[in-house]
Amino acid sequence: MTARQRTAVARPRDGRTPRGEGTLLGVPERFMRPRLVLIACVGILVAFGTLMVYSASSVTALGATGDAAYYLKRQLMFAAVGSVVAVGLAVLDYRVWVRRFLMPIWVVTVALLALVIVAGTDNDMGATRWINLGFFDLQPSEFAKLTIVFTAANVAERYFEEGSLDWSGFLRLIIVGVGVPLVLIVVQPDKGSTMVLGLTIVVMGYLAGVPKRILVGLLVMGLLGFLALSLKDDYSRQRLLTMLDPWSDPFDTGYQLIQGFYAFGSGGLLGVGIGFSRQKYSYLPMAHNDFIFAVIGEECGLLGTLGVLAGFAVFLWAGFQIARYAPDLSGRLVAAGCTTLVIVQLLLNVCGVLGLFPLSGKPIPFLSYGGSSILASLMLVGMIVSVSVHSRLPETAYDGVRHTWQLEDEGRDPAGLELVGEPAARSGRGRASSGGAQASPGFTVVEGGARRGASGSGRSSGRATTGRGAAGRGGSGRGTGARGSSGRGSTGGGGRGRIDLGPSASDRLRGRDKGPRTR
Repeated sequence: MTARQRTAVARPRDGRTPRGEGTLLGVPERFMRPRLVLIACVGILVAFGTLMVYSASSVTALGATGDAAYYLKRQLMFAAVGSVVAVGLAVLDYRVWVRRFLMPIWVVTVALLALVIVAGTDNDMGATRWINLGFFDLQPSEFAKLTIVFTAANVAERYFEEGSLDWSGFLRLIIVGVGVPLVLIVVQPDKGSTMVLGLTIVVMGYLAGVPKRILVGLLVMGLLGFLALSLKDDYSRQRLLTMLDPWSDPFDTGYQLIQGFYAFGSGGLLGVGIGFSRQKYSYLPMAHNDFIFAVIGEECGLLGTLGVLAGFAVFLWAGFQIARYAPDLSGRLVAAGCTTLVIVQLLLNVCGVLGLFPLSGKPIPFLSYGGSSILASLMLVGMIVSVSVHSRLPETAYDGVRHTWQLEDEGRDPAGLELVGEPAARSGRGRASSGGAQASPGFTVVEGGARRGASGSGRSSGRATTGRGAAGRGGSGRGTGARGSSGRGSTGGGGRGRIDLGPSASDRLRGRDKGPRTR
């Protein structure tokens, strides 16, 4: 089955749902169930993250600003703005961004990434990733992720589904549309975002139908590139060495990672309780941002950290269910790409805090403090929900034929169509055909026919003539109608012509000596 066949879906015009499938709020379950699960999951994660941001940052905020809720207030503000933006993205059709406005979005994204290199700030983090707007430090690489997903989805749809690109054109657009923003992100340097985007592109390529050998080649090239970037300067090389042995320098390069280990060890199975962390008292740097997972482990214990991972697992299921029932290839790739961005970034942060991977400085979506982070994460959710809202049930071949049917208005006689008239009794048809002339009274045959072998008794009475009365089947004639004595024609009341179809079934069952019953 081709990609075009897998994604050719639309809502049936009669609004039916497949047999056996129920509805939720008037929407088929396959669409509404993962949508509701996704929204509920994100709401719980954002609420829990806001609580943990307040718990992890209260001591630092009180000492720096005199307001223990300083970071909480800002996080709530960014979450509110992000929610409004997410709702707007969910209502609008995702195809608007993937097709119509892709070029303006791409140009603005590249301009912002270039501006970071020229006039960005590092915020004492060792890498230039932000643009200082006074009230807010904008991190363009967070929003560039969405642009790159749009670009990859657009190019893949044009090649794999529409067939409007050849292979060389596909590669050229991928290299320019995806490669240029990635290079600008690497230059900052932001290896974490580059890694997240690289893995997301591989997942999208797999779903689109890119040959596996090409995807494996991209993974190998990405791994080699990561090693090269990690060893090219002292800063990056030290992060790799710290992951391997943080105790080699416990008071400098390995200090943050070791304090995170202390936090997990203090939490145990159930934790010390929310708000009772000891590591947040200036022991653990960036406790409310990069290392908020360590604070969760200390205050909520192992069960709390597993609960967070379970919440993101539910998010992963819901996102890929939405991608599965997307109406086209671009919708599938957008939903899967946005879901993959969130999950890969989560795993990158958690593995770094646990010492399984070099620290990348990437926050946990929905949980860590950060304006750009929470805004970009909620925008990803808005795009996933947009794909779900604009998904349709698959249209079968029978639905296509049914759509060609049309119901004519009652009493209407369309040009070129001959419709059957209104039913009427046989005794009344002669009146209609004779222009309203009254037929003479006479008897009416209610069953039976002429007696076989009769020699001359007619079937007429008065002015009504039935034309079967001369003789039986072997007589000299069967009527005096338009076709003559040897034909099967007859003349009925009102002078109309009629074809004799022979004796009725009751006549054939009646004996030969019985004639018609009349009244």
